[in-house]
Amino acid sequence: MLSKLQVRLPLLFALTLCVGMFIGQRLPHNAQLFQYVPGAAPQAIGETLEEVLRYIEARYVDSVDVQTLKTAAIGEVLKHLDPHSVYISPDELQAVEDDMSGGFEGIGIEFLMVNDTMQVVTPISGGPSEAAGILAGDRIVSINDTVVAGVKIDNGKIYHKLRGKKGSLVKIGILRSTEKQLRYFDIRRDVIPVKSVEVAYMLDAKNAYVKINRFSAKTYTEFMEALRPLAEEQGLQNLILDLRGNPGGYLNEATELLSQFFPAGKLLVYTEGRTETRREYKSNGRVRFNIQQIAVLIDEGSASASEIVAGAVQDHDRGWVIGRRSFGKGLVQEQYPLSDGGALRLTIARYFTPSGRSIQRAYGDFENYTHDAEKRLENGELSHAELFKPADSTRYYTGLGRVVFGGGGISPDVFIPIDTGELNNGFVLARQRVGEFAAHWMESHPKSEFPDELNVFLSAYTVSDAQLQAFEQYCAQQQANIPAAVFAQHKPALKLHIKARIARILFQDRGQYAVYNSDDPAVEKAVQLLNTGSGPTRSSH
Repeated sequence: MLSKLQVRLPLLFALTLCVGMFIGQRLPHNAQLFQYVPGAAPQAIGETLEEVLRYIEARYVDSVDVQTLKTAAIGEVLKHLDPHSVYISPDELQAVEDDMSGGFEGIGIEFLMVNDTMQVVTPISGGPSEAAGILAGDRIVSINDTVVAGVKIDNGKIYHKLRGKKGSLVKIGILRSTEKQLRYFDIRRDVIPVKSVEVAYMLDAKNAYVKINRFSAKTYTEFMEALRPLAEEQGLQNLILDLRGNPGGYLNEATELLSQFFPAGKLLVYTEGRTETRREYKSNGRVRFNIQQIAVLIDEGSASASEIVAGAVQDHDRGWVIGRRSFGKGLVQEQYPLSDGGALRLTIARYFTPSGRSIQRAYGDFENYTHDAEKRLENGELSHAELFKPADSTRYYTGLGRVVFGGGGISPDVFIPIDTGELNNGFVLARQRVGEFAAHWMESHPKSEFPDELNVFLSAYTVSDAQLQAFEQYCAQQQANIPAAVFAQHKPALKLHIKARIARILFQDRGQYAVYNSDDPAVEKAVQLLNTGSGPTRSSH
C-alpha cells in the first residue's frame, strides 16, 4: 500500500515544474548575458559603464544607437579635464590626420558651392586637375556619371566622391563658362599637398612676407623651401612671419622653425606635467639663412605652437610681436589610438616660454573659455590695448628687462586694433558672396583683359563702381538679404575683397595676399619697424 508521501511526491514535482515555468516566463529572456555574484568585489568603473550600456542595448524601451551613447559618455568624462583633451571619432580621424600630415589623395581643386553647384575656385598648382585642364570658374556637374549639381549634396559626400586611392580614376563632367555641352575629364587621383605655408614672397627689396596657417608635420620643410629662393635670389634680409589665425599644431615643427632665428643652445620653450619631467627645447644652431630683423604677426586666433614662436621671439627680444593678444593655449597634447579606430588627444603637460611664463588661460568655465574672443570684442579689448588686464599679475622679464605677463596669451609689443566695421553682420554676409561673384564675373571676362604680371595688376587694376553695382545685383539675385546701405558704407573694403579674389584666380594665393597686404595696418607697421633696423628696446613694451 502506497504511503501518503509516495502519492503526493509526483504532485509536488508537477507543481514545482509549473511554478518554475511560470517564473521563467517572467524573467528577461537574455538574462544569461549578466551575472550578479553576491559578495563579489566591485567592478572597475569602465566595466560598469559597459554593463550599463549592454543593459540599455538589450532591454531599453526604445531603440538607441549605443555608439552615440558611448561617444557622449566619453565627451562627458573629458569635459572634466580641459578644453583640449578630446575624443576623435573614427570618421573624423582621417580628416584630422590628412590636415596635419600635409596631404591627402584626390584630384586637387578648391571649390565653392554656388546655387547648389560646385564651382572651381582654383585647381591646386601641380595637381592632377590642373594637369588635366580644369580651370578656375568651371562648374562640376557630375562625378563618375552621378549628377552633383542642383541636388543639395553636402561637402562631406563631395569629398568622399573626389578623394580616393592614388592612381584611381574619377570622371568629372564640367560645364565651362557659357558653353552648353559638358566637357568630360578623366582625372587620375594623386597625393595632394595640404600646404601650411600659404604664401611666401618679397614685399619689397629686402622685406619678405610668409604666411603659415598651421604647424603640420611638414611646416618646417615647407618654410625652408619657401625661404630659399627669397634668400638666395631675391635679397631677403628681414622677415614678416604672419601667424594670425594659426591654431598651432606640432611643437617640434615650431621649435625647428625657431632655430633659424637663434644661435645654438638658446632655450625656446620647455614643457612640464604631472607625469612629464621638465623637457627643454633649444635652438639647434643649424641656421641656413641670414635673417636680420623679424616681425611676428599675431591675433586672438593665434594659439599653441604660434604662441611658442611669438613667445620665444619676444622673450629673447629677437624681433617685434605685432597685432593683438593671442588665444592663450599653453597645453601640450599627445594622441593615442583607440580600439574603435578613433583616437584620444590628451593633455599631458604645460609649456612655458623662455622667461618662465605659462600663457594658458583659465578654463574652469568652458562656456567663457570657448567664447573668449567675443567677450574681448564686447569689452573693447580688441579695439583698445589699454583695456587688457593680465590674468596673472606675476612679472616676467625678457632678455632686455622688458616686463611681460603670462596667464592669458602673448600680448604684442605693438597693438593693432581690429577693424570693427568688418564685423558688421551685413558686411559679413556680403563678404561671404565675394568668392562666388568673382568666379561668376570671370566667366564673362577672360584673363586676357587683365595684366599678366602681378605688380602691374596691383597698381593698374581697380574695381569700378559698375563692378561693385554688379556685385550688389548678384547678391540680390542670390537672395542674400543684404541691406543696400552696406554696399555704400563698406565700398572701399568690398572693392578690396573683390580685387583680392580676382587676383587669386589670376595669380593664385600670392595674388590674393598681395592685394590684402597692400592695405593691412599690421603689415604696414611691420615694414616700418623693420626698416628702422633695430629691434625692441627696454622702453618699447
